[in-house]
Amino acid sequence: MSQKTLFQAVKEDHEEMYLYHDEFKRARAAGDVDAQARWARQLTWEVARHAVGEELVVYPLMEKHLGAQGRALADHDRAEHQHVKEHLYKLESLQPGAADYSALIEQIMATLHPHNDDEEVKDLPLLEAAIGTDASRSAAASFKRTKKLVPTRAHPSAPNKPPFETLAGLLAAPVDKLKDWFAEFPKEEEMGAAKEELTHRDHDAAADRERKGEL
Repeated sequence: MSQKTLFQAVKEDHEEMYLYHDEFKRARAAGDVDAQARWARQLTWEVARHAVGEELVVYPLMEKHLGAQGRALADHDRAEHQHVKEHLYKLESLQPGAADYSALIEQIMATLHPHNDDEEVKDLPLLEAAIGTDASRSAAASFKRTKKLVPTRAHPSAPNKPPFETLAGLLAAPVDKLKDWFAEFPKEEEMGAAKEELTHRDHDAAADRERKGEL
């Protein structure tokens, strides 16, 4: 199997976010508060790692290779990440099963969907055209490696650009992972079923926007 490009690696993360959100909504519809907490924790874990991975790997590449346009796109994306981080941080103070908890999850996803679509429709195609396939695959590998080292919870007060974000992440990550050790995540059988569903998902952001007349 050929190595993923950066577009493919980032899109794969987006699909996982949507899947975990759907699982959360199913648990909410079933009135299963424990399952809601597990899937919300999984969603938070994925979004937090993904956001910092992009800020450390993807956005600096956009700034380097796309000039003023890349800097503007990266600044816009960082601002949207900041809103999401603030919501994720607030979520930790709320109780799963409560109306305000579910409402905040929906606010987070309402920000993430258009943000993710922008990356898939505009940002990443521009970047990959500028750097080429080999560099894209190298960036995808770096993105995946970076996600293993970064915080797994939101830290909205931390810097969002390297090198200071890197230093803050190295300090926060061990504490986050200790908290994760005591947190409830989806059970093995739940994750197995979810991963199987993921293989059949392929949200096409560009085609969706074209159908809506937005392209």
